[in-house]
Amino acid sequence: MKRILAITLSCLLVCTGCASTPSTSSTPSVPDDVPPITETDGETLPPFEGDVLPVISIVTEKTGDDALAFVTDPVAPHVSAQIASWTPGYQMPPAPWYEPCSITVTDGGTALLSAPAQVKVRGNWTTTYDKKPLRIKFDEKQSVLGLNGGEAFKSWVLLALYKDTSLLRDKTALAMARDILGADGLYAADSQLVEVTVDGQYWGVYLLTEQQQVDGDRIDITKPADGYEGTDIGYLLEFDGYYTEEDDLHSFTIGYAENAPLVPFDGQDESGLRMTPLPVGRHDVRPVVGYTIKSDVYSAAQRDCIAARLEAVYEVMYAAAYEDRALVLGPDGALTEADIAPQEAVSQVADLDSLADMYLLCELTCDADLYWSSFFLTCDLGPDGDGRLRFEAPWDFDSTMGNKDRCADGTGLYAANILWDVNDQYQSIQPWLAVLIHEDWFQDIVREKWAAARDGGVFDRALAGIASDTETCADAFARDEARWDTLTHNEASSEWTVAVRRCRTHADTAAILSDWLTARVAFLDTVWG
Repeated sequence: MKRILAITLSCLLVCTGCASTPSTSSTPSVPDDVPPITETDGETLPPFEGDVLPVISIVTEKTGDDALAFVTDPVAPHVSAQIASWTPGYQMPPAPWYEPCSITVTDGGTALLSAPAQVKVRGNWTTTYDKKPLRIKFDEKQSVLGLNGGEAFKSWVLLALYKDTSLLRDKTALAMARDILGADGLYAADSQLVEVTVDGQYWGVYLLTEQQQVDGDRIDITKPADGYEGTDIGYLLEFDGYYTEEDDLHSFTIGYAENAPLVPFDGQDESGLRMTPLPVGRHDVRPVVGYTIKSDVYSAAQRDCIAARLEAVYEVMYAAAYEDRALVLGPDGALTEADIAPQEAVSQVADLDSLADMYLLCELTCDADLYWSSFFLTCDLGPDGDGRLRFEAPWDFDSTMGNKDRCADGTGLYAANILWDVNDQYQSIQPWLAVLIHEDWFQDIVREKWAAARDGGVFDRALAGIASDTETCADAFARDEARWDTLTHNEASSEWTVAVRRCRTHADTAAILSDWLTARVAFLDTVWG
């Protein structure tokens, strides 16, 4: 996600340095002839020569010169509006639309799936790039390449990986997330690298992954029946700077304990730094970040219910951490003081394991969007839910792990610290990650989670996956580079670290990622080990 604000602010960069010195690997060969994937009468389709990745072939029902417009032209409307606000004469592109298609999935030349679907461009700022992310909506539920245990769903996502020239950050982060969060029964999307063609034209390497949605086999919370207006349902929420783009029924804000200041977790507890979750005064240029309800809701009562619950949970957390008080949430929604340990009061309204898991993943990856979006929460108030706030379904890692200048050398505390926005124009803080981070009892949970991940081989598997994909997918990555020229002509290059900008081959960019993650794990082991 990239966000431009028409403001000027003199700032100092938080982090400097390079992740590593780019390696000098040879460029993988690009096959002279990349055959189109076309359907045949048999069970097999012609694969790419020497290919190891599955292929997703998208064939439109539409014919003619504009048949590919649905994957080349659209830009998210709110992004177009931002660009138009500072670009005189800007021609507004069309908003994304679903195009009827047939989808064929092959692996090793064998057709695994062929089904009708609709496909459209998805995302926010990524919709402005030449290679755009896509959403697939099958007419009927389909199991695709065995993801998520082979469960069948209608909706799937193809991440373009355009900003990340290693093509491996999202895959690596989601794999670590499935290990770390999955150990506590929490959801993180499964994923698989694939190559994509559209109407026989090679479209590049994508990451096939799951749509963030409420479903018994994805985000397992109570899903209301169509039109049901009761508040006893499950809620999927996104901490989302784009909340104003949603209708009133699906968006809200909260006050964060009357916007009480938080102490950033920067390793310098006596620095005296404080920051409020929300902007204060006319000189504070931060925009308000609210919440988008991503699950089905049908009434204002449902929206108001989850907004009040979120406000109450945060107040319980703040009272426990900053006032050493235990507040208990009653069935009427009122908070009353109780004679129990503050930790126990928090654990009654929030899943502390999930918060520790999410903190570690965010700290590990140093996500430049933490202050703004792609941070998901769930709360199940249904008959089978326990009503506690949970942190799960992590998403969007193309600006992480040394790609953007956030802890660029792999060191430094980040996720619960004061954060620069994506364009280094203002500072903010992630309230949910910061509010409990100084409590000894919460740090004990984090240390326990860190030890389990480290000793369980989570980081070793991630590094091995980077090395394996770099070697086995070299020709596919070279095809993608030949198609899109992302290493030298990339609209996102201004966001990259110096080390990434110096890369000239995919192997170099993968080495940057591997070296950065190695350094990051080593640093965090000195903090949480």
